[in-house]
Order: sequence, then C-alpha cells, then structure tokens
Amino acid sequence: MKYLKVIAFTHKQIDLKELGCLVLRNEFVDDRLELVKAKFDIPELFYLGTCNRVEFVFTADHSLDKAFVKDFLETVHGDDLRNEQILSIVENCCVYEHEDALNHLMRVASSLESLVVGEKEILAQVRKAYEDFKAKKYTGDFLRLVMNCVVKTAKEIYTYTNISKHPVSIVSLAYRQLRDLKMCYHSRILLIGAGETNQNIAKYLKKHTFTNFSVFNRTFSKAQYLAKELGGKAYQLEELENCGLGFDVIITCTSATEPIISEALYKKLLNGDLSPKVIVDLAIPNDVAPEVIQNNNIQYIQINSLKDTAERNLQERYQELINGEAIIEKNIKEFRPVLKQRRVELAMKDVPQKIKQIKETALNEVFAAEVNGLDEDSRKVLEMVMNYMEKKYISVPMVMAKDILVNND
Repeated sequence: MKYLKVIAFTHKQIDLKELGCLVLRNEFVDDRLELVKAKFDIPELFYLGTCNRVEFVFTADHSLDKAFVKDFLETVHGDDLRNEQILSIVENCCVYEHEDALNHLMRVASSLESLVVGEKEILAQVRKAYEDFKAKKYTGDFLRLVMNCVVKTAKEIYTYTNISKHPVSIVSLAYRQLRDLKMCYHSRILLIGAGETNQNIAKYLKKHTFTNFSVFNRTFSKAQYLAKELGGKAYQLEELENCGLGFDVIITCTSATEPIISEALYKKLLNGDLSPKVIVDLAIPNDVAPEVIQNNNIQYIQINSLKDTAERNLQERYQELINGEAIIEKNIKEFRPVLKQRRVELAMKDVPQKIKQIKETALNEVFAAEVNGLDEDSRKVLEMVMNYMEKKYISVPMVMAKDILVNND
C-alpha cells in the first residue's frame, strides 16, 4: 500500500472561498490531469471536487513533501493561481500516504470528514468521481481494489451505526433555512445549475409543494430533465441575461470559477422589483458577487452560514464517530491480506499459460512418438492425467504462495 497517495484541500484547513479557486472547470480537468500523470509518472489517478473539498487520489513512488505538493499544484492550475496563493494553500493542505491514505478515503466516503457528519451525498460523489475517471482509463487494478474496500466500509458505517440517523446534509440545512423564512408555495424560484446539489434541493422543494420553477443550465438537456421533474420550464444559462420572469428566490450551484450573478445581471433579473429576495448560494466559489449581497435587500444563505449547525451536528454524532472509526480499523486490517493476495495473483498471472505450454511441448514434441504409439483409450487416460496435473500445478503453488505472503510479512 506504500504507493497510495492523497493530496487533500478541505474546509477544515482552507477558507471556502480560497478552496473554490482549486476547483477545476469540467472542460479543463482531462488536460490538466494528463499533464500531471505525464510529469510525475503517475500510473493511476482520480480527482474529487465537492462543495467543501478538492482531493487528488493517485499511486506514485513520490514522497509528498511541500516541494512536491507545490510542483503538483502549479502543474494542475498553471497560471490560474498567484504564487502567494499557492504557498498559502500548500501550507494548509493535508497529505496522506500508505494506510493513512486508505483511512482518509474511508473517512471521507463515510462522511466522517464532512462539514455535516452523517450526510450521504459524499459517498455518491466519491463513487461518481472514481467511476468517471475509471471510464476514462485513468485508474487501474490497484485503485479498483482500494475503492471497492472504501465503498464497502462506508456502506457498513451507514448501516451499522446511527451516524446517518435523521441525516442533516448541506442541502437539507439550506432547505431548512429557506423553510424557516416561510416562503409562499407559489414563490417564483429560479434554479441556476442542474447538477446534483440543485437536483437534491429541488426534491425537498417539490416534496413540500413548491410549484413555480424556472431552471437555467449550461447544458440544456440537464435543465430540461430537472424542469420536467419539477413541472417547470427550462432555459439555457445565457438566457439569464434577458430573463424577464421575475423571481422571489434564486437557488444557485454551478461549477463556475467566477461569480455568474454580477451586480449588472442582478439588476436585470430584478427588473425594477424592490421587494425582499432570497438567494441560496451553494456553489464553491460563490456564484453571487459580494456587491450583489451588499447593495440589495437580500436574505443570503450560503455554505459558510451553515457551519454553526454543522458543528452542532458533529457534537451530536460524537459516539457514532467512534463506532465508525472502529469499522474503518477492522476493514483496513481485512484489506491487508486481500492486497497481498492480489500481488501474488499479478506476479503469477503468466504461470497458467507457461504450464499449458510445457504440457503441449511434452505431448507434441518431447514425447510425441511415444504418445502416438498409444491406443485410443491409453491416450485418453494420459490426457486426463495431464489435465489434472496441469490444474494442480497452477492452483497449488498459487494457494501456497498466497498463504506464505499473507502470513509472513
């Protein structure tokens, strides 16, 4: 497990606004990660970006010192970050290697490292991130084994502890704050972004009988899908510029690296309406420019404002954290022999073919004359014996090698 590495930038060490600068735009992800793989000779790699963490999981024979992390970060982000930003981020990032990296991934997937402990969205996000990069051939056999173990562990924690009992996610916290404002069920709601976060908050809104939705998204098909689910209307994201629909609530969560709701755009959206408005901004970095909040009559809900509730959530689940960590420890212990056995399988993967070749050479070349001199029944018996020996010469050494490796470090 010595090659497993994680470089993590999270809400615990880095301000959420600063963290937002590290999120890779979808159209740049592949090119940037190809650069990283090539420069640092990384065989397997995937990237996880959520509302409160950016992480790189990979295999490599590198020591994760600050110089390496700085070089890694500069390669990923190019000229997007100032040198002083990079230095500050490097000082506050977390790095994990070997079993510590596996432990960290298990904690992340089971929400033990989340802003809101017990929320289940993170497991889906981790799985999707891995599957996306697996489909692109960025990962291989080792990370497959690791992620199988990580997902198994997270499922056990959600099943056998009360960590997700009465779950409180970022989305549900945001909805509760919105609900506490006692908005009318006919309120005009603009949903900007049709990704997983907005899909989830939309489910709460639909369940509680909100009905007036307009969905804006860069990919129109996704806007159409979400609008259909809500009984609303779909629009291209650029249509916001000329939107004359009016609104009472904006819920926004996009992957934009700069605010998409500027002061000028907000004035257009208001269209002269001076009544109080609500904005729920769940994007990292924020989708709403600071001057919009400062200069207008807005009730603003963002991830930073949910931290107090999240801290209370953590205290309530303290005992469940202990139970979850015990499950992680058990699974790490069980994973060690699995990994060793896989090493044996890979080391001996050519053995079956070699033995088959030896058998074929013996029958068709070395002892060809003797075999051809046998009667049909004798040849059948010889073939049965040879096939039996072939199987045993493959299976017995494999089992013995696994046993030796597992029981002797």
